[in-house]
Amino acid sequence: MAKIKRHGQATWRGTLREGKGEVSTESGALEKLSYSFHTRFENEPGTNPEELIAGAHAACYSMAFSATLEEKGYVPKRVETHATCVMSPLEGGGFAITGMELQVRGEVPGLDNETFVEIAHEADGNCPVSNLLRPGVTIKLDAALG
Repeated sequence: MAKIKRHGQATWRGTLREGKGEVSTESGALEKLSYSFHTRFENEPGTNPEELIAGAHAACYSMAFSATLEEKGYVPKRVETHATCVMSPLEGGGFAITGMELQVRGEVPGLDNETFVEIAHEADGNCPVSNLLRPGVTIKLDAALG
């Protein structure tokens, strides 16, 4: 299989605090979605890079977990992942993404909770977004049937 390349684009206009930006994706799923200092740091309506990373991580992990379950002979009915991107202030100023928290729940016929949790942790190692983030970010995984 050839390399897969996906594209996103963002434009920012103005200063950090008063400016505004727009982010778009190649597929058109996001089209000039607005973001700003206020949507990022003050919870105003709109998006921000951290929630986009969290959404991407949740989507990727859910697919990786489903694939890992299938490899083990299980057919998942549902895998639902909630991701939280943790951004922390740095000494001396600035911020860094320091953690990702994944909470996964699922419905998998014929699978007990203990095995579900084991396979969930194995799937984290198969998730491209987890593997991208892991060198500098702590990933916490909470998995349970339900």
